[in-house]
Amino acid sequence: MRARYFKLYDDKYIPGRWHLRLPFFEDGGDEEVREGEEREFFDTYRFVEGRFLEIQKPIRLTMKPAGLALDYSHALGVPVVHRRVVSLFERLGLEKDVQFIPVEVQGQTEPWFILNTLRLIRCIDDARCEEVLYWLPEDNRPDKEGQYRNVAGLKVDPQKVGGAHIFRPWGWKVVLIVSEHVKSALEAEGITGIKFIEV
Repeated sequence: MRARYFKLYDDKYIPGRWHLRLPFFEDGGDEEVREGEEREFFDTYRFVEGRFLEIQKPIRLTMKPAGLALDYSHALGVPVVHRRVVSLFERLGLEKDVQFIPVEVQGQTEPWFILNTLRLIRCIDDARCEEVLYWLPEDNRPDKEGQYRNVAGLKVDPQKVGGAHIFRPWGWKVVLIVSEHVKSALEAEGITGIKFIEV
């Protein structure tokens, strides 16, 4: 039987749900900068690089609008999870595949974490995708050349995944993928805020 994999989505259509916002700056401040004040831009891309991160300053998230807290949600595309998800991953033995970075959420006393996935796998099945576009030399982006510029109807090749349970596909790191094993465990645990699309 072919192994099955699923893209994780943040369910935006839950009535009354919260909407988290990452700070725009690394000191945890908001996006407003007073005249004469300089702040370092908050780098969200580091959370999709598939590597362990050393976080020096506390990360504080705000809500706009405020609402029902969810076990899984995104802040500017970055997965934010409740301690329940951390405990589940520990029970599944996936501690080496993920890093949970503590964050402070406005108005919350419960523990929350950024889910930083530590594995990138070259596994996109170009032939089964609806469309793939690559960065080409004429695009004048040598830093991206050879990587995916767009992927529509994403499909992965299970034989290239190598038994991984959570990862991002090389070249199209905006997507977070889990195995059917992890999907079933998240559903059985009743983790809120999450949707799955088979890839």
